[in-house]
Amino acid sequence: MESRDQLSGEQLRAARALLNWSRVRLAAKANLSEMTISEFENGIRVPKPVNVAAVRRALEGAGVVFAEESVFLASERPKNSSHASNRNSRRRLSNT
Repeated sequence: MESRDQLSGEQLRAARALLNWSRVRLAAKANLSEMTISEFENGIRVPKPVNVAAVRRALEGAGVVFAEESVFLASERPKNSSHASNRNSRRRLSNT
């Protein structure tokens, strides 16, 4: 499984906290049910890859950057990080 298809419940919860989003708001942005978000965060359900992609798109679209085990807003990106931001990665991919 590709790392883009992976997202932990802890990362999801941290990303929502950074944005100050409720489960309801994330569910609406990702076009999923609140129950799906809740079960994913609490480890009750292993989400389908398509749902993980929807959640990541919603969070990344709001400025969240996922890097290894950490989650942060693009405006708070660590200065010593060697990882390219998700947005820059997408931009490079679209230019090829």
